[in-house]
Amino acid sequence: MRSAPDDFDPDRLIRPAGDRAWLVLPSHRGEVTKLVAALRIGTPSGVEDVLPAAETVLVTLVSPAYAESVRRAIEKILRGMQQPAADQDSDIVSRGTLPDNDSPDDPVVVPVRYDGADLAEVARLLGISQAQVVAEHTGTVWRCAFVGFAPGFGYLESPDARLTVPRRSQARTTIPAGAVALAGGYSAVYPRSTPGGWHLIGTTDLRMWDVDRDPPALIRAGGFVRFVDEGSSG
Repeated sequence: MRSAPDDFDPDRLIRPAGDRAWLVLPSHRGEVTKLVAALRIGTPSGVEDVLPAAETVLVTLVSPAYAESVRRAIEKILRGMQQPAADQDSDIVSRGTLPDNDSPDDPVVVPVRYDGADLAEVARLLGISQAQVVAEHTGTVWRCAFVGFAPGFGYLESPDARLTVPRRSQARTTIPAGAVALAGGYSAVYPRSTPGGWHLIGTTDLRMWDVDRDPPALIRAGGFVRFVDEGSSG
């Protein structure tokens, strides 16, 4: 098997976060999802939780005694992801490619009224019509890369990032719960009323976060989401 590139530096990519966690900084954002999936498919002994963010993954441990063995497991996965697919060993191939091949058979379906205040601006930024924005948004199966900002706020990424728009130049002081939004290559549904700088393209009546529900979050990291245009259903 060909070795990883010479510039592969595990000490730069895997950093201690106290004595019971590792903070992993993959080479690019696309590797975050693959690393998380690999760690969840073949969870090394001693891992307590795997917490993805936009560009990092925090791996927490049940005990400091597992620190080195988990670090070695993370390094092996990262090295495997540096290899051309034909050179990856079977273990890495299984870990690295299964998530991409998973069929989103049962995505969370979110009915949306595409009445957002920024729908026209999003269309202008992308150089397409508002109807095309809706078609692209509903025609994509989104994947929750990670959860943050507020409980139940899932950062949804698309396979081709075709609806990538920047954040608004000025944030709103209040965005209502249920607002469907785009920014920075992600889509999201605001779980509660909060300030925010994302572009609003629609609204949904679904509750993203409900403490009386088990689990409270409707969308979880790694899960798939499909938006449906309520207007088109009559």
